[in-house]
Amino acid sequence: MSANDNSSPEHGRNPDDQVWASGPIYSISDRPLARLVARPLRDFLRIEASGSILLLLATLAALIWANSPAAASYDSFWHTPITLDLGIVELSESLQHWVNDALMVIFFFVVGLEIKYELVNGDLRDPKSAALPIVAAFGGMVVPAVIYLAVVGGGDGSSGWGIPMATDIAFAVGVLGVLGRRIPSAARLFLLTLAIVDDIGAIIVIAVFYTEDLALGWLALAGVLLLVMVAMRALKIWAIWAYAVVGVLLWFAMLESGVHATLAGVAIGLITPAVALLREDVSRTYAQEALADKRLDPEELSRLRFLLNESVPVVERLQTSLHPLSAYVVLPVFALANAGVNLGGGVLGEAVQSDIALGIVAGLVLGKPIGILLFSFLAVKIGLGRLPEHTTWPMIGGLGAVAGIGFTVSLFIAGLSFPGAELLTEEAKVGILGASVIAAVIGVVLLLVLSPKDAEAELEPDPEGEARV
Repeated sequence: MSANDNSSPEHGRNPDDQVWASGPIYSISDRPLARLVARPLRDFLRIEASGSILLLLATLAALIWANSPAAASYDSFWHTPITLDLGIVELSESLQHWVNDALMVIFFFVVGLEIKYELVNGDLRDPKSAALPIVAAFGGMVVPAVIYLAVVGGGDGSSGWGIPMATDIAFAVGVLGVLGRRIPSAARLFLLTLAIVDDIGAIIVIAVFYTEDLALGWLALAGVLLLVMVAMRALKIWAIWAYAVVGVLLWFAMLESGVHATLAGVAIGLITPAVALLREDVSRTYAQEALADKRLDPEELSRLRFLLNESVPVVERLQTSLHPLSAYVVLPVFALANAGVNLGGGVLGEAVQSDIALGIVAGLVLGKPIGILLFSFLAVKIGLGRLPEHTTWPMIGGLGAVAGIGFTVSLFIAGLSFPGAELLTEEAKVGILGASVIAAVIGVVLLLVLSPKDAEAELEPDPEGEARV
């Protein structure tokens, strides 16, 4: 799961296209730095799978670092204590915890924004079109959890049942990007919508089942701060910095309450306006009036910029600005901090024999495609939904296999499942890494075999101008 890549051409939004929108003049110049660095980097970031590539490189770097002669420096670096002393409050955590508890708030905030957009303007708005991926996502969460528990049984390992429920949308979109036009647009939408619903399920699981002892006073304060943000929105307070200040306070209250602090990002994302605060005609009318004398003074320019800005929903503006930060900074740093498993000293051998690792592999590699395929079949049979256009049942199985790439949120939940039990966490990480690789390979092979060469060319116009299959 990774909220960061859901902005696809099918959704009509691609934040990657605007990553360098703020500095296009320099990137097209003939200066050596622009020609050799800026343009190649801009072109790379426009590739659909670029976020997945960076995530993969960060994972490989973490594994190499943790298994190199400098392995001791990996643990010492990420466990370096960092203290934030604000006078009235002091927070002291390891660097890894700061990444997981603070930096990942940005990722979960983007997830919340994407969920809000889908609920208001996207595929989740229409119950009929959303029914099949919603039911499929439910199956893709329940069946892996059941398989995991069946393999692990009771004991300390049972708390990891939430690990194989997650889908990493960054890697899933990367796989679809590699396959290109072989995957029909409707099938891509199916997987993307499924992953968004999977995000919602993972958030609920983290909030309900992976919450420590609650401090009700702090939790109540978090609720009050959320209401303050809702009131600010109702009063049409425009300043983003004001929301940022309240958001930081909300994060701290959640951290102290025992509910995982990253859920503050989700909550703020869900209350972010998904409808423009101003109608487009307001800025259009003002622009016509301001340009009547064929010139703009600084005051008019500032006013017009404000009106144009507020003619775009806040959800879309924040997604566009934060998507690059989430995809190209937050997730790679998270992978670098959490994927470094030392495979020496018998860890790999123990993981192969570990019920936890085997349960995760079975849940992601078998449970995901089985659950998605089975629940999709049942939904179609009872009339809740219909297969996406140009998509076959075997292709649904292939998409289900791709959904078995659990990486990011699976690693996140693994850290919550076994607090203080380093060996169990390491075994879980080995299982997640192995399962994600296996699921990716199986998914690619299945979709290559089962998909036509050019799915987008299935509908060809006939001489009379009508589409034919």
